[in-house]
Parts: sequence; C-alpha cells; structure tokens
Amino acid sequence: MSKFWDSPASAAGEGAHSVSPGVFPSSFQIGGVRIAPATVLAPMAGVTDTVFRRFIKNLGGCGLIMTEFTSADGLLRDHTIRGRYLHFYEDEHPVSAQLFGSDPRVLSEAARMVEGLGFDLIDLNLGCPAKKVVKCNGGSGLLRDLPLIRKIFESVRAAVKIPFTVKFRAGWNDDEIVCVELARLAEECGLCAVALHARTREQGYSGTARWEWIASVKQAVRIPVIGNGDIRSPEDACAMVAQTGCDAVMIGRMAPANPWIFRQIEEYARSGSYAEPSEADRYQMIRTYFQMLVEEEIHGSEGKMKQFASWFTHGVPGGAALRKAIYEAKSGAEILSNVDEFFEKRLHAQVTPA
Repeated sequence: MSKFWDSPASAAGEGAHSVSPGVFPSSFQIGGVRIAPATVLAPMAGVTDTVFRRFIKNLGGCGLIMTEFTSADGLLRDHTIRGRYLHFYEDEHPVSAQLFGSDPRVLSEAARMVEGLGFDLIDLNLGCPAKKVVKCNGGSGLLRDLPLIRKIFESVRAAVKIPFTVKFRAGWNDDEIVCVELARLAEECGLCAVALHARTREQGYSGTARWEWIASVKQAVRIPVIGNGDIRSPEDACAMVAQTGCDAVMIGRMAPANPWIFRQIEEYARSGSYAEPSEADRYQMIRTYFQMLVEEEIHGSEGKMKQFASWFTHGVPGGAALRKAIYEAKSGAEILSNVDEFFEKRLHAQVTPA
C-alpha cells in the first residue's frame, strides 16, 4: 500500500496543501467512550507525560491521548510510579492508561487501580520492542505466547468495567505474523478496540509499516481497529483510512516532530487543505511547551527541553544555533530566555525593512 510521501502531491500555494482528502471518520466509539476526532496520540516512553498530553490536546485535533506505558508490577510495588506515570488532569479526558506486564493477576490488580484513578480506558502494551521489556516477557515479547495473552485478556476484562483495549505489533517477525489471530482473540475476550502498529518486533522502528496487515485485521473483527505506522502527514492519515478501512489513526513519533499534525488532519479531512505553521506559530509552540514544563515542576524538565529541542527546531532556519543555545543552558529559565532571544531577533528582522 502506498503512503503519501512515496509520491507527494504538489502544494496548492504557499503554506497549504490540497489533494482529495477522501473519507476520514469524524469520530468513533470505544465501548461507551466517544472519541472525536478519530485520532489517537500513541503512548511513548519518555514523551507522553501529562505536560505533553495537555500540550497536544490544547493544540487541537486529537481525540484520545494515552499515558506512557507503565509497568503493572512496578505500579503495585512502588506507589511513586502512580504519581510519576499516571497523574492526569481533568482537561485530558478522554484519556487512556497503558500498562505492560506478563502476569494476569498483577495486570488485573493494576487495571483496577487505573480504573479507580478515573481513567476512561485501559490499554495493554503488546508492541514495545525494547530488549529490557521483551526479556521480561512484556510488550512484544508476549506475541509468541497467545495462550498467556488470552489469560491476560480474560483476567483484566473481568477486573474492570471501563473499556479495555490492546496495542500490538503484527508479530515477532515476518515468519510469525499473528495480528489477525490476536485481534480475533481480543474481540472474543471482550476487548473494545485494537490498535495495530503494522511492523514486526524484529523491525523495531525501521523499514516500512505494512498497512495491508491493518486491512486484514479490519476485515477479521467487528470492534474498532486503530491503524498505526508511517503516518507523516494528513494525506497519509486519509490514505490509511481509505486503503485499510480502519476506524481511526494513531500518531506516534510524528507528534513531537510536528505537534500540529492532529489539527492538520482535522482541517484536511474537513476542507481538503491545511495550513503550515508560521515561524511565529513555532515560537509560540516551543515557548508554550517549555513554559508548561517549568510551571509543572516536572523532574528533569531541563533535560526534557533539550530532548524536545531537536524535534521542535527541525526545519527552523538557523535552528542549529538555537539547539546549541538550549543544550548549553544551565536552567529552564535560561532555556526560555534563549528561545525568546532567538525568535524575537528573527521575527524582528522579518518586519524591519532592509
């Protein structure tokens, strides 16, 4: 299946794109929870904390946000984990908590805790390819043990009343593709939706996502199917829906690279075009996120600013100088000051006649 970026269409004027948007769902339902728009922020370790989730939500266009994946075993053993990974605010609803683990009893107890905290949904991670997670039989490590996955599904489903979903990869490798069987198992066990990252565990984040696997899963089950993998533009989001029939799309690594992508998808689905952010927009975006980190007093906020600087400044003229100023700063306040100085000089130069 082809992605938009395989053969990009021509832009329709500066700052806008225009090709046929096709049919993109305005909403979808997971159990009793309505998700609108039909877009989901993927759970990402070290990225989707409460600050980033609210930051994305406030930019607009994202229907469902998810926590970083959280160890069920750690959650039960260490109460500080709850505050670190599962803290959320009322303006984040609907919000889903993602757990990983391999013990059905531990996962069901952790699920009860998540439900008690007020989350709208709970999700099981069967996709993480990280070696330290897989060696504990978590994440995608479970893809080779469908009988154990069944036990987990049944145990967690019996433990909570809120919608229960699963995010998984297509299989361990190209010779062990289990996505259709796993999706059917999820439906049989009463799960409310499935999300497929159309890569294998062996691929990691390399190579190409195989959207045809998403189409196969969609044809196999009646519960909602969320497609994930290689969505780099609004055109790609619409192409995935058109080619696979999926009910919603999930955006992962593109979200920190282009935080406007959810809003752009919504605009494109509605009108067939979308605006590119101006330099002033990018300045406001960077400053807003960094200011939120400072105000929230997130542990290691300076490190987060430096981590996100490489994403946020991608494509900014002179961005290397800004990144250098951010990396060399000694505090959050100094980082904010350097950001202000960089953009104010650029914006002033743009409005001052030569």
